[in-house]
Amino acid sequence: MNARHHRGRAWMITPALTPARFDTARTSGAGVALVDLEDSVAMADKHRARTTAHRFFDGAPEHGSCTLGIRMNSPYTREGIKDLVAMADYPAKPDLVLVPKVESSRDIELVACVLDDPGYTPDIWALIETPRALEKLASICAAPRLGGLVFGSADYAAAVRCGLTWQALLHPRAALINAAAAAGLPAVDAPTWRLDDPDAVRTEAEQAKELGFFGKGAVHPRQAALINEVFAPSESEISRARAIVAAGEASGASVTKVDGQMVGTPFFAAAKALVADVDGIR
Repeated sequence: MNARHHRGRAWMITPALTPARFDTARTSGAGVALVDLEDSVAMADKHRARTTAHRFFDGAPEHGSCTLGIRMNSPYTREGIKDLVAMADYPAKPDLVLVPKVESSRDIELVACVLDDPGYTPDIWALIETPRALEKLASICAAPRLGGLVFGSADYAAAVRCGLTWQALLHPRAALINAAAAAGLPAVDAPTWRLDDPDAVRTEAEQAKELGFFGKGAVHPRQAALINEVFAPSESEISRARAIVAAGEASGASVTKVDGQMVGTPFFAAAKALVADVDGIR
C-alpha cells in the first residue's frame, strides 16, 4: 500500500500516549495518520507508548482511504530496536513506517529486514531532518524499499541554527524535492507549527505545492482539511490540463498554444499526469 495513492494530502501525527485522540486522527481526513513513538514521547514513557500504539491500528479497515502508520524511534537507538521488535508482534500492523533521523539507505534496509515477512511489507518512508541526510540524499533515495521522503524542519533548523521560516529552509526543501523527483519518489513537507494561524498553514501549503511537494504534515486535525484543499487541483487547473492534453493530441505532440500560452512536450506530460491523478481518484 503506497501513500501516494490516497486521496488526502495531509499527514496527521498524534502521540502514542493519547489514545483518546486516536479516532480523531484516523478520521481527520488526512491521507496518512501516524501514531508517534518518537519526539512526542519522553524517554521514561517509551515502553508504555509502544505498548499503547498497537491500538491505533485496531479496526483499520473501517478507516477507508486513510493509511495508518507509525513514527518509530531511530533504528540505530535502543528504543528504535525495541520499537521494531514490538511492531513485528502487533496483531494489526501499520501500513506505513516513518523512520526518523535517516542518514543512510541502511536505515531503510534495517527496518525492512526486521519487519518484512511473506505476508507483510509495510511502506517505509524516510524522515530527512539533518544536514548529513541532505548530503546523502541520492544514496538514501536508492534504497529499494523506500516509499518516499518527509522533511523534518524543526530538527534541521535546530541542527544548522537557522530560523523556521520558509526562506531560511528553502534550500533543504528544494534539495529534497530534487532528489525525490530524480528517484521517482513523492515528498511530504513539514508541518506549519503555528496551531491557531490558518492563514500561515494555507500560505505554506501553497508554497509547498508550488515547489513540488506531494503533501504536508499537520499537527492538528483542523489543519488536515485546509491542506487537502490546497493540494487538490482546482476545477480551473483540471480544465486547463484537459485543454492542454487535447491540444497536444490535436497537434501530434508538436508545440502549440493554449489560451495564448505556448505549450510543448513538458506541458503535455504535466497535464497528462494531473488528469490521470484526477481521473484515478474520481
